[in-house]
Parts: sequence; structure tokens; C-alpha cells
Amino acid sequence: MLLCGFACPGDTAIIRAIKSIARRSPFRNMTTRGGHTMSAAMTNCGHCGWVSDARGYRYETIDPLTGKSWPDMPGMLARLGHRAAAAAGFTDFHPDACLINRYVSGSRMSLHQDRDEADFDQPIVSVSLGIPATFLWGGLKRRDRPEKITLVHGDVVVWGGPDRLRYHGIATVKDDRHPLTDHARINLTFRKAH
Repeated sequence: MLLCGFACPGDTAIIRAIKSIARRSPFRNMTTRGGHTMSAAMTNCGHCGWVSDARGYRYETIDPLTGKSWPDMPGMLARLGHRAAAAAGFTDFHPDACLINRYVSGSRMSLHQDRDEADFDQPIVSVSLGIPATFLWGGLKRRDRPEKITLVHGDVVVWGGPDRLRYHGIATVKDDRHPLTDHARINLTFRKAH
């Protein structure tokens, strides 16, 4: 479900919270299992954070960059994830992890499934802030041709149930500017990891 503009109320406070998180656990470009550097920079908050390196993809409670726990998920972010999920019919969603991706011109995210969570009955909640991006909404097989959906500041996409393991990604982001994020798109992805 696409919730247009759902995250616009309070967007300034959300960006402030993200900056605070990034001061404790800075954005970084992780590497894939195959040794490729991801073009989108990432950090996390919550009980655990998603990490990627030569050992693979997983959730960990310690930030490998700082050696400390990931920053706590601010209550306002947890409530945003819960409210968006409830608006899409997933009333029992209480995220314990929030992945924060920063895209700039030329960044992208190839088609992938979110499969590292313990319970696939829990939805994914994805919040877009800043410059526009093209969301690639694929099928249950990687070769399925994805639909292209333009996401703008404040849009939230929620998926779960039979669509939970659909392939999805972000097409190469074009240069643009937004007053709150400058030349970047910030994506918050709320998940129930454990």
C-alpha cells in the first residue's frame, strides 16, 4: 500500500532525529557478500541493526563501526512505523529495527528480498524523505519485471502478507534538491527483525 504524504507531518523532527542517530552511528557504505560496495550509505537504530560484509547479511545488536550498541529507536519513529503499518491493516506491528539509507545522485539499490527477519508475517514499512526516487516493485521471482513507482517526500510504502517477499529496489537516483535533506533521499525501513 502506498500512503502518499503520510510522513510529512513532523518531518522536520524526523530529520533531526536521524541526524542525532548518525552522530552516534555514522552513515557508511557497506559491502555485499560478494565484495561490492553499496552505493547507498546506511546506518541503523533500534534493538538491532542490519549489517552486510563478506560474512553475509544479518542483524546484529552491536554497530561494527563503533563497537557500541546501535542508537535506540526514538519513540516518534517507532510510532510512525506502527501507525503506517496499522493504516495498511497490520495492527500488531511493533518494529525493533530501523534501517536508514541515504541516497545521493547516482545511488541505487538493486532488486532484493528482505529475508533476514525472523517472522515473515510482519510487514515492511518504508518511508521516503527528501528528493524523489523511483521504487521498483517486482514479483516473487527476480526475473519478474518490476513496476516503477515514483516516491516523493513523505510517501510511505507498506507491504506484507502474500507480498512480503516480493523483490524491490530503487532505480538510480537523479540529482535534485529538497529543503530538508539538500541533495539526498533518506529512506527509513522499519522491520521486526526478531
